[in-house]
Amino acid sequence: MPVRPITGPASGARVRYLSMDLAWRTPEGLVRELEDEFGPCFDPCPPTPTFDGLTIPWISPSFVNPPYGREISAWMAKAWQESRRGVIVVALIPSRTDTAWFHEYVMRADELRFLRGRIHFEPSSPNPHGIAGLMPAPFPSALVVWRGVTA
Repeated sequence: MPVRPITGPASGARVRYLSMDLAWRTPEGLVRELEDEFGPCFDPCPPTPTFDGLTIPWISPSFVNPPYGREISAWMAKAWQESRRGVIVVALIPSRTDTAWFHEYVMRADELRFLRGRIHFEPSSPNPHGIAGLMPAPFPSALVVWRGVTA
């Protein structure tokens, strides 16, 4: 699997913090970069969902920025399963190489792109520490690409 770094707008793009939980909004610069490469993408995990992306079929190409808590494992499993159906799936994830889901699903991807530096998030509401403005993510990030090859 090729591994390549991402540079450009993704590394310092302005984004908005979605909530005080583990969901983070995708940087707008990164969204534009991905749309240039993959075209408009279906989002099975939108910030304000009206459906459960884990229970519906995804459309190719799909881009998912899953909740970063314990439920990320289910989202990575679903992304991999959808790719086996032929769907191109791109995921923005925390680069947690020590987790079971990373080894089970991410390492099966066609591409793994580590983002250089930390993505900077902008809180959409006051954060618990009273800090205003851009805040770097407390973790490194990566893009995972499953090219949608059927088994």
